[in-house]
Amino acid sequence: MKGIWLLLIVFLAGCATQPGIVDRGTYRVETRQRAPNAFPRERFLVIHYTADEFDGSLAMLTGRDVSVHYLLPERPPVQRNKPLIWALVPENQIAWHAGKSFWRGTSRLNDTSIGIELVNQGYQKVGMGKRYYPFEHAQIAALIPLARDIIQRHRIAPQNVVAHADIAPQRKVDPGPLFPWHQLALAGIGAWPEPARVAFYLSGRDPYAPVNEADVLDLLARYGYETPPDMTQTQRRRVIAAFQMHFRPARYDGVADAQTQAIGEALLEKYGQN
Repeated sequence: MKGIWLLLIVFLAGCATQPGIVDRGTYRVETRQRAPNAFPRERFLVIHYTADEFDGSLAMLTGRDVSVHYLLPERPPVQRNKPLIWALVPENQIAWHAGKSFWRGTSRLNDTSIGIELVNQGYQKVGMGKRYYPFEHAQIAALIPLARDIIQRHRIAPQNVVAHADIAPQRKVDPGPLFPWHQLALAGIGAWPEPARVAFYLSGRDPYAPVNEADVLDLLARYGYETPPDMTQTQRRRVIAAFQMHFRPARYDGVADAQTQAIGEALLEKYGQN
């Protein structure tokens, strides 16, 4: 009898540790058969600025209307020799930061993205133009390891690290032309064209020589931007300006020119099309 009980205990222990079977108390789950038609929720990383001071930004982002996964002060406080970053929403939960948006065939990016807000005043209107506020060195220094960690853990593709302006160019301009996208790309964060390939596609032309706007918009659509056929002239310029702020911030007038076209060609060559 004692031997029988011993065999039963061994059998039950084997069942409890059976590979692929998870015990959840009142029921058990078979996990070995996985459906292939699935993808991680966290596919995109979206960078914003708050257009406000830290206290106002924190109050807004912890209120009822909008939210974000991470908030970085202009000068993050240091604790134990490390910058302190505010985590407001767990990464596996949806935050309301993207709004009406589109990128590479996906809409409603709130559902599939992680958002980072940088405390920054945005811009000040000067005459007919805008003067953007620069980002603090300490803020970018804190952003780099955070963004790199998110990208590595969720395997976010370089072309899916985007500006709010990229995914909503008709409504947003953040994080603006002073955000250091090239610096982040050098740190392994986000997409950037190869200068030699840009020069190849420019092919000796004047960088600011006008080109066919429809050709440029076709490139941007294939790269990931939303370019519906019924856009007005103003809306078309906003899309081109968003692209220029990201990849050619020295001039972001929204005019289709040879350098913008060459950058688009180089990006498509490197990262593939939408």
